[in-house]
Amino acid sequence: MITAADTDVSSVAVRLDGKVAVITGGGSGIGSAIADFYAASGATVGVLDRDLGAARAVADRLGGTAFAVEVDVADQQSVGQAVDAVLDTAGRIDVLVNSAGVARLAPADSIDPEQWHSTLDVNLTGSFLMAQRVGRTMLEQRSGRIISLASQAATVALPEHVAYCASKAGLLGMTRVLALEWGPYGVTANTISPTVVLTPLGIDAWDNEKGRAHQAEVPVGRFAMPNEIAAAAGYLASDAAAMINGADLAIDGGFTIR
Repeated sequence: MITAADTDVSSVAVRLDGKVAVITGGGSGIGSAIADFYAASGATVGVLDRDLGAARAVADRLGGTAFAVEVDVADQQSVGQAVDAVLDTAGRIDVLVNSAGVARLAPADSIDPEQWHSTLDVNLTGSFLMAQRVGRTMLEQRSGRIISLASQAATVALPEHVAYCASKAGLLGMTRVLALEWGPYGVTANTISPTVVLTPLGIDAWDNEKGRAHQAEVPVGRFAMPNEIAAAAGYLASDAAAMINGADLAIDGGFTIR
């Protein structure tokens, strides 16, 4: 059985009071965990998801000023409408977290072009469309944080992950350019690269022989918990992280150092 940890991130205390944070893929998994952390840190949280019901469920759980917006990040018109809705509701955007993602797995010699395109459309193009649209607002504000969920697959090869690896590696390149171009205007861009994260979907996908074998390759001997990723995203969103720009934070237990 794969190993789950009872991780305590309460020692990571950041304040996001007065900030408006937008999280794509916020209706489940890592995005939902980040929404929890941000709301507990004082932020107004916009939960964006293709599944509006899931987004509303998270926003209702957070309470306070949290709100839900439907978005298909792979569709430019949908992105524009969603960002406009956020600005109409909250007036500004201080933090964007690109957490929406898909994984279409198949060997490189047999992956269907549709699987390839849909993976890049959501993971890479979707993150760019959100960053571009929100970035324009942040540039006008002369402040902002863009945090994109990459993966250990951005820097190492994983079997049957050709589209996923390509999309996440692309995120690193995209983020470095945003950091270079927008840093002078008070807008920083960074990525977080986790190992397998034990969300419900992560457990379903990896609680098997393949998962146990992969877990054994991680030097700390386990996969990551969602709140560990959320704590890192909290720090990167805070004023304390103002000098972190164009960086990729690996939260992988040392897997990629091999």
